[in-house]
This record gives sequence, structure tokens and C-alpha cells, in this order.
Amino acid sequence: MKLGVAAVGAGAIGLTACSGEGSGGSTPTGGGTGGGGRGAQLVMGLITAPTSFDPSMAEWGNRLPFYQAVYDTLLLATPEGTIDPYLATEFTYDEPQTTLTLKIREGVTFSDGEKLDAAAVALSMNRFKDGTGPDAGYMRNVDAITAPDATTVIVTFTAPDPAFLNYLTRTAGLVMSPKAVGNEDLPTNPVGSGPYTLDVAATVTGTSYTFVAREGYWNADVQHYDKIVMRVFQDPTSMLNAVRAGELNYAKLAVADTFDQAASAGWTLNKNELDFQGLLLLDRAGTQSAPMGEVKVRQAINHAIDRPALLQAVALGFGTVTGQVFPTTSAAYDDGLDERYPYDVAKAKQLMTEAGYADGFDITMPSSTALGTTVYALIAQALGEIGIRVKHEDPGTNFIADLLAPKWSACFMALEQNPDWQLTQFMIAEDAVFNPFGYADPTVAAMLDEYRVAADDRRSEIIKELNAYIVEQAWFAPFYRVEGVVASDKATKVTMLPTNTLPNIYDVLPA
Repeated sequence: MKLGVAAVGAGAIGLTACSGEGSGGSTPTGGGTGGGGRGAQLVMGLITAPTSFDPSMAEWGNRLPFYQAVYDTLLLATPEGTIDPYLATEFTYDEPQTTLTLKIREGVTFSDGEKLDAAAVALSMNRFKDGTGPDAGYMRNVDAITAPDATTVIVTFTAPDPAFLNYLTRTAGLVMSPKAVGNEDLPTNPVGSGPYTLDVAATVTGTSYTFVAREGYWNADVQHYDKIVMRVFQDPTSMLNAVRAGELNYAKLAVADTFDQAASAGWTLNKNELDFQGLLLLDRAGTQSAPMGEVKVRQAINHAIDRPALLQAVALGFGTVTGQVFPTTSAAYDDGLDERYPYDVAKAKQLMTEAGYADGFDITMPSSTALGTTVYALIAQALGEIGIRVKHEDPGTNFIADLLAPKWSACFMALEQNPDWQLTQFMIAEDAVFNPFGYADPTVAAMLDEYRVAADDRRSEIIKELNAYIVEQAWFAPFYRVEGVVASDKATKVTMLPTNTLPNIYDVLPA
């Protein structure tokens, strides 16, 4: 799971537990050379700590570096937008796309010396499938995972899953040592086949994590440093101060007012437009808040938002106004939909009256410092103009858990714009993570059922129809796509991914 600029992810970021800002941070030496011509050390500034190193509980998004350091994935998402072999050297579907065959790389070992084989892969995948992690839904269509021999894993599905290969580049594809399954310290002491191992003695959980390059790693070309230190920062100002002080080589900048300041300090801003920010109008059946069950109320909310003004005020212009949650790279994207809800307070008030709420209503929404503070005041002001009286409350580190409980009918959020099917499973389907009320719409369900088995050309038509429908039904009130920024110093080169808020650690290297 990846929750936008904050982490959800998602992922993807989980906004949970950005606990501490890395006291006693290391001095970066990314430009130096260590053994084998690698950089001696990379110091990364991140905004979210892992809740557990158990891969069955993993999240991606802003937590990607922690997991990629110690675990390998079966497949690899690339900066070019492709899905390439990694631990799985071959991957093939049968004609109905209900059986996937994976050929597992030979000669790979875990950090405890155990051999990685198909049985180990199947065990990890089944733990993920049967677990209670935030991304367990990635396996919702999986019937069985078996290892008929030492190099073959077979995944059978109850129905085709067009996003499954992408899931294997993320948390569903993480592989751990079978011998570590029973380890009591697994949540804090991972045992994987990845390029680094966690130095537990040099790590302060929630604050600073130190990883050391593994000797004999099967893909030494991606071990660009002898050591990687990942520091977690509680707030954007602390991160910016570390950038200015030269304590980091790499920094995830979560709020726009730090971008120019980092650039002025001589850092490179590596960008992608992956996340959208806006309101999730979650209670579409009105089970918790009756007004939110009225489509005209949700449409009124969309008309009450001055998107260009918010983009300037909150994101300082770093982004693009939008009215839809699908990315521009999607077949679903229609630039005309960005004009469906122009800023029009009079129209919004008219819709509120037609819905029976001329006098407005009260609603409570959550806030999070990870997403800034200005935006919440502006949302309350904008909705107040049409009679919706917003009260914000800060749940602290319980933000995501409470949101998904679900505790609130609507919420300002930053979420990843996934590829088509993955996005529907993340935000739209009845059992999607960010459909916490389990809202079921027969029209949407029929479209998703058809999409699953349709030919590619028909899938493009269906996903476009779906996008138009949820925009018209005002399932969301997107404001803009934000420029996600990872800043790097002069000693560090970063290549971003089009499918994640942070780059692969393999694509961060000495300049």
C-alpha cells in the first residue's frame, strides 16, 4: 500500500509512525569509494519507518528502501516502466490467465546461508496470502501456490488478475528464509536474500537503520554502497535542516515549501507525478454520514474546490490540476474530465439545496502533519462556503488505522495513481483498501467483472467508461497531481520510478 507523499503506498505511504528524526545521524560519504569501487556510505532521509520487517506485514511506497535492502522481489519494476525478471527468471501465463508459472533463479542464498529455491518462494508467497498485512489483498484472486520442483512455482487463480505481475515487484514478491519464519525477532531482524543485511546493533527502531552490503550477493552490480543508513524524520522542517547541514545524500521531501530551499542548497530535485491529493468521499452509501450518500452533495463538494488556487497555495504550483484519480498514462484518462467540476460556489449551493441540505451539515475529518497544515484550513474554508462545517482532528500515528476502520466519512489524502487494474483494487473495488466502507455499486462491479476477462482493446474501453462513471458519481474530489520529489546531493545520482513515490535502491548510486 502506498499512501502518496506521506507514505501510505500502497503505497503506498503508511502515515503511521514517523517516529523520530534520526538522532546522531551519520555524516554522508556517498562520493567516496569503498571496497569494489562502490560508494562507502549513503545516508537517506525518509519519512516513514517500517512497522515490521516480516515481509507478510510489509508495505511499499515510502517504505520500499527498507524492504529492498534486505529482501529480493520475484520481479522488478524498472524506471522505463517495464516489469523485468529478478528472482524469477521467467514468468508465463496460460491462455485463460488463470495459471502463472515462475522459473526461480538458481544459485541464490539467504543471509543465513540457506539456499533460495522454489519451496522457499512458495512458502513466502503463501505466508503473504494467508497473512493479515495491509497488502494481503494483492492475493485476493489466488487459489493456490505450489512448488512442483526446485526451480518452479505455479500460481493458480480463481479469476484472472491483470495486476498480479506488478504485485510481484512489490510486497507480494518479497522472499524470506524459511528458517526465519519462527524467529521471535523477525519483525526487527529480517533474513532475506537482498543486497544488504540490517546491522541490528547500529539500528534504533523507528529512528535510524543501518544496512551493510552482503558478501556473495548474486547481483553485485546493484550494490552501489558498502553501507546505507536510513534515517526517519518526523517532520519536513527537520528533514530540510538535515539537508542544509549536509547530513544526508538523499531526502524524500514531502511538502512543496521545502523544494526550492533544497534546490537553493545545491541539491537536485528528482521528480515524478505519481500521487494525487484531494478528498476521498468514502461514505457513498451514507451509512455514517447521511449527506455523503447523496451524489449531489458529493458533486457540490467538487464544485466548491478552487483547484488552481489550492495548487498554488498548498503545493506552490508543483503539480497539475486534475479532477480524476487515474494517471495520464492510463487508458482511462480523459482530459475532458478535468473540466467536469469547475470552481462554482453558486452551482455547489444549488446542488446542496437540491439534495435537501440547503442549511449544510457538520462533518469530522482527520488531519496529519505529514500532509502539512495549510490545506486543512483551506478545505474547511472552501466547504464552509456551501454550508459544510468541517471539524478536523489529528489521530497521530493512528491516522491510517482509523481511516480504514473506518472512522471518518471523508478525508484529505495523498494516494498513488496506480496502473489501471491495480488502481481499481486499491481504491474502487468493493474490497479495495481505500474503500473502507465496502461500498458496492452494481455498475462498477459489472465493469470490473468484464474487465477481468476482456481482450486488451476492450479493457481500454471499459476502464475509460469506469473513470467517467466514478467522476460523474463524485466518488472522489481530487485537487491536483503533485510532483513527488526525492532530493539528492552532488555526490548522488537518482533515477525515479514511474510506479512508486521512491526509486528502487538499485537506482541510487554515486554520481
